Amino acid sequence: MVLGIVQGITEFLPVSSTAHLILMPWFFNWSGEVDTLTFDVALHGGTLLSLLFCFWKDWIELIAKKQRLFGLIVLASIPAGLAGFFLNDFAEHTLRSPLLISLMLIVVGVVMLMAEKAKTHKGLDAIRLNDAIAIGIAQALAILPGVSRSGITISTGLFRGVGREASARFSFLLSTPIIAGATVLHFKKAFFDHGNPDFQLFAAGLLSSFITGIIAIKFLLAFLKKHPLNLFVYYRFALAVVIIAGIWLRR
Repeated sequence: MVLGIVQGITEFLPVSSTAHLILMPWFFNWSGEVDTLTFDVALHGGTLLSLLFCFWKDWIELIAKKQRLFGLIVLASIPAGLAGFFLNDFAEHTLRSPLLISLMLIVVGVVMLMAEKAKTHKGLDAIRLNDAIAIGIAQALAILPGVSRSGITISTGLFRGVGREASARFSFLLSTPIIAGATVLHFKKAFFDHGNPDFQLFAAGLLSSFITGIIAIKFLLAFLKKHPLNLFVYYRFALAVVIIAGIWLRR
């Protein structure tokens, strides 16, 4: 339940869900069920349901009336899709160092601060092909723990002149196909290739990440209407300091 709540919140806030899901067991020495494929599917599935719950009207409008924007989202999803397909196993087994996470938290935090200084004027419907491709390439970098999918895509949107709220909405729409693909892929592995899934564990992760994911999405969209990303940047910096202190204390 705790990790499901952490996933639901941090998947959509610009603080990196992957980093938190790696760090929580590392800090508290948790192991076993939290590392299972079943639990991973539950977390992906919960956040996917959160996106569909919050944006189902947007998707219907995209398909029925805004085919140009729909096409841009499809094209912009390709870089992250390729990165996930070819590099996911490498990232899951190799790029899990707390030191790397702390570095990415700081680097992307600085990028977010710089992005807030960009002049923005574009709404969602004004996003062009080169804007979408740039944001899509940025999304592929989220395979690195500590980067944050929403943090890097919203920042790139700001650099491209897209308004803060529009950048966040585009980021959420853009993440939907990637999270859906990851959910389907892992679901097949967990429920068909390996068998014997723990349904109680699955339900706990799914429900907790689904409910908190909805709260996080609605909060961020409302927050960015009036406030910059700075609050999340300061949190990233503070978390990086805590990680570095944890590494030093464990020596």
